[in-house]
Amino acid sequence: MAINKRKIFRWLKVFIIVYCGIGIAIYYLQDKILFHPEPLARSHIFKFNVPFEEVDVPLNKEDTMNMVKFLPGTRQPRGVVIYFHGNKENLERYAPFADVFTKNGYEVWMPDYPGFGKSTGKLTEEKLYAQAMQVQKLAMTRYHSDSIIIYGKSLGSGIAAYASVGSRNKLLILETPYSSIPDIFGCYAFMYPVNRMITYKIPAKEYLPDIHVPVMIFAAADDWVIPYRCASKLKKFLKPGDRFLTIPGTGHNSLNKHQQYYRAIDSLLK
Repeated sequence: MAINKRKIFRWLKVFIIVYCGIGIAIYYLQDKILFHPEPLARSHIFKFNVPFEEVDVPLNKEDTMNMVKFLPGTRQPRGVVIYFHGNKENLERYAPFADVFTKNGYEVWMPDYPGFGKSTGKLTEEKLYAQAMQVQKLAMTRYHSDSIIIYGKSLGSGIAAYASVGSRNKLLILETPYSSIPDIFGCYAFMYPVNRMITYKIPAKEYLPDIHVPVMIFAAADDWVIPYRCASKLKKFLKPGDRFLTIPGTGHNSLNKHQQYYRAIDSLLK
């Protein structure tokens, strides 16, 4: 009996050490887990296969937001899609996703977050929100609100939801979204008190009830980055008329390869 107690104590000690070690790693490395920026030199020259315009928006002495406007072939655009991208690299990675909108006659404005691409400044949740609102204000100087579509992909979905609160825009589209940042960590590390550990919140689930424009959500059935069960938590926050479309056989980065996605986007834009 004494031997069994020693074994149990030894394994319990191992478990506690591993549990604490993983918890400490999650807490101190959460920014590196969540964000994967790829800075670009200010002299870097963008090259895209569609007409575009590069814009620098000074926000303060330290922060400058770099944004690319992808332009449609038509003289008079039908409107603008403000595209908040995911957590990797910079807008060059997401530029190919703009064509579905430019082909339908819309401009696509794609800003980079602080520390991503040519954008400068320290990344914080408050700056993500402020930047999003600044882009929307700029869009409203050129377009009526009912010609503005907010689009959020992955990390950008929560930012897009925030920017849509109280707006009178045409539409909010979320691709592979999440209910909140702690919820994403909780999908993987459910045994930890992630709500207290994770500093970034971006609680999309709290913004959706205050969004009065139509909402379209695209979810990937086989998403391993933001698990489907995490995205599906948003269903209960949708209002009548909003849509939650699950596309089978797709992963986090392959929705744009499925015809069902293109048909739905074309229908929304037309």
